[in-house]
Amino acid sequence: MKAYVCKRSGSDGYAEIDNVAEPKAGAGELVVDARAMSANFPDMLQVKGLYQQIPSTPFVLGMEYAGIVASVGEGVANFAVGDRVAGMTQGAFAERVWTPEWTCYPLPETIDFEQGACLTLAGGTALYALKYRGTLQPGETLAVLGASGGTGSLAVQVGRALGARVIAICSNTEKAEVAGNAGAHEVIDLSNEDLSDALKSHTDNRGVDVLYDPVGGEAFSAACRRIAWNGRILTVGYAAGTIPDLPINLPLIKGYSLVGVHWAAAVVKESALAKRIVAELFALAEKGAVTAHVDSRWRLDDAPAALEKMSDRKVIGKLVLKA
Repeated sequence: MKAYVCKRSGSDGYAEIDNVAEPKAGAGELVVDARAMSANFPDMLQVKGLYQQIPSTPFVLGMEYAGIVASVGEGVANFAVGDRVAGMTQGAFAERVWTPEWTCYPLPETIDFEQGACLTLAGGTALYALKYRGTLQPGETLAVLGASGGTGSLAVQVGRALGARVIAICSNTEKAEVAGNAGAHEVIDLSNEDLSDALKSHTDNRGVDVLYDPVGGEAFSAACRRIAWNGRILTVGYAAGTIPDLPINLPLIKGYSLVGVHWAAAVVKESALAKRIVAELFALAEKGAVTAHVDSRWRLDDAPAALEKMSDRKVIGKLVLKA
């Protein structure tokens, strides 16, 4: 079976397309014929040795997929061969994906495999962060860093669906246009605007109620000074490559909270909640309230080039792989 395998992880890490053994469904497990997979920033970070969880090498890369159940193990109660599913598991960049039953979710007929492969991780992160960690309320102001990226674009849409006023923050004009098309009420283009001044202007110096940050770096350092009283910073990831420092006096003086968002861990620790969140996300997708923006489509054989494009910060939205 063909798969994209990380052979070494770290500063000298590398991965390549290789043939691996066919997965087998053990007790409580499924094997899924992958119809679509999507790339996420953590895939690249695993190769570089910079992600929170890195399996022992060699391991199959990829965390998000959609397809059709090919086999089920003993004790699987909620799925049968032939079911359409989507989910999150380590090893998604393969022709057939092994997954525990509890990380797999029914995929409605009205959602195609591409969208299914793009929503559970990136979209689940956005919905979990905004509704369940940040308690975003109708009428509040949400600012989204990296608003044209895989999870950022979905955070813009989820925030709007939750009734917030959404300010999208992007690094250039092309990305700002995509974020605007995703439904942002206002867009800040960092190629020609100062972030601190723009947030001050867009909020009449009040600050934002919720900051969604999958980026980190300098943008976080500027935005953390523009949070409203009783606001919430949602730290999601560090795509900029730098984990920023937060002056601890700012939450004290400005009365806001820093909230960690680790959706992959929540799927394990709060699996019942995760099922509800994915069902809510798919319901939003069926209504047309959220749609993953697909930057480009690649064959599994071309996964190395796809992740190189992501590493070069040339991706707007999601990269889709097909076996």
